[in-house]
Amino acid sequence: MKLSNKQKQYLKGLAHPIKPVVQLGNNGLTEGVLAEIENALAHHELIKVKVPTDDRDEKALIMDAIIRETKAEKLQTIGHVMVMFRQSDEKKISIPKV
Repeated sequence: MKLSNKQKQYLKGLAHPIKPVVQLGNNGLTEGVLAEIENALAHHELIKVKVPTDDRDEKALIMDAIIRETKAEKLQTIGHVMVMFRQSDEKKISIPKV
């Protein structure tokens, strides 16, 4: 699903008050963490994931892997927090048309 810039801005506005749902631990990106992210996306559609690492390249690789594995849309990254969206079958969040 490709989102227009207007749709991304709308979703970023909705994500602003949300706290990170999943936070990676010392073990990094594990199968359990990916499963938790999948569950959160299925339940909420719009989530934040915290990747607490000081290495920028490592953080970028982890975030790219999460997006690739979950097939979600990366809306933005602020510091250690990534905002992502994947619409579920129930379409809980209605996105404005282009």
